[in-house]
Amino acid sequence: MEVSDYGRRRLLTYADSFRELAKSYEGTFDFEGEDRQSFLEARRIWENRQVLCENLNEMAQIMTRVASEVFRYRPLEEKKQKQIIHALKAEGIYVTELFYIERPGERRGIGVTMYTDREGNYTSEEVADMLSVLLNQRMEISVASPYLIDRIKRSFVLVEEARFLMLSGSAKAVKENEVLSGDNYSIVASEKGKMTVLLSDGMGSGEKASGFSEKVLDLMEKMLEAGYGLDTALSLVNSALAAQGEEQNISTLDICDLDLYEGCCDFIKVGAAASFLKRGNLVEQIVSRSLPLGIFPGVEAELIHRELMDGDYVIMMTDGVLDALENNRYEEAMCRIISELQEENPKEIADKILQFALHCSGGRIADDMTILVVGVWDHISSP
Repeated sequence: MEVSDYGRRRLLTYADSFRELAKSYEGTFDFEGEDRQSFLEARRIWENRQVLCENLNEMAQIMTRVASEVFRYRPLEEKKQKQIIHALKAEGIYVTELFYIERPGERRGIGVTMYTDREGNYTSEEVADMLSVLLNQRMEISVASPYLIDRIKRSFVLVEEARFLMLSGSAKAVKENEVLSGDNYSIVASEKGKMTVLLSDGMGSGEKASGFSEKVLDLMEKMLEAGYGLDTALSLVNSALAAQGEEQNISTLDICDLDLYEGCCDFIKVGAAASFLKRGNLVEQIVSRSLPLGIFPGVEAELIHRELMDGDYVIMMTDGVLDALENNRYEEAMCRIISELQEENPKEIADKILQFALHCSGGRIADDMTILVVGVWDHISSP
């Protein structure tokens, strides 16, 4: 199954229109005159045009990709199909459609349309567990599928369970004399076995700083959910903030993009504090020096790739935690503290690090502190 010929032509026509419209906003900045105010206004207008140009081009690219998508639907083997239908019927779940979903370059999924007449309903996760046993393959419900199976006939998609399991925990302290923290974080799940962890530190503290970091996370979440690539989403968010021209509208952004199928992650830091990768007693410091979001229209962020192993922990934190150590070699000191931790629960690790930072600062909280810990476990290969 693929997008209909008519729909594909419409999408490609729209994509061409967006590309042509984007070209009308292209061009280098050219200003004649000596008035500073006029220069700044002209520069801001030009930067806004570049943001719009980039956004239009990305929308055209997404439309082109959707137009070329091909889904192959293939029925399950007859014996296996009868076995599943019979087993679910015995539980009061009635299957009307059952098929494989195959897309080029992606793992095979299973589509199932079903309903139940049982009081109390079933969760789709319970059915995923049943099918895992029947298919002798670990399956999980997709992010976009409904949660409940009830009397209404609904369609569900099951996907191969990722090799790695991820658990997270956090700890935070709000700056003295403030009610809200300027630090915020978010974890975005996708259909392709990826979890994107975002940690943002708004400039300053309190309600205003919290608003800045919330805005960054909200924009990033919407971009990623709409299908934008991580680099493009980051660039567009940065350009949007820079184009507003507010000097204090500045936030850091710390990104850890995890692939739970392959067991790897990518770090991208935009003005963010160091992160740490803990493997047993070994700790690696992840550092990338760059400016926060919103300072310049363009953003230059280094991508740092790391392979993950069973029992690894990724520890992200805002600069208030490291600054509390009051030591010129605070990042190295943090490595030593993390290496000595024996806790396995991500929440307990975050709490321990926060307690140590507060101890070092004598209980004073000069800046917002946030620690976010992500642990990964290879639950399929483990005995």
